[in-house]
Amino acid sequence: MKKVFNFQHDKKKPERLVEACKHDIKKYMKRERAKTLPEKATFWDFECKFGATAEDAQSVTALELNKALDGALENSLTECYIEVVAKASFKAKSE
Repeated sequence: MKKVFNFQHDKKKPERLVEACKHDIKKYMKRERAKTLPEKATFWDFECKFGATAEDAQSVTALELNKALDGALENSLTECYIEVVAKASFKAKSE
């Protein structure tokens, strides 16, 4: 998912638009986790980027994404770029 979210709307507050953005991200992650894993993969991992624009986007973890969105609201950004890419990951077996 590569998307620019706009936080300005005539009738909606920016706080609600940020909540809608968080909901879209959670919905995408849930949909990706429901897909079948490749052979020998143990879980889906997500590579995330966040920034004011696509050129300024920096890597963040999936857990830091909500904090970054809250920070964008505090810094009064009018829009932000979010990239979330699912990848199959392997967890080492504990013996």
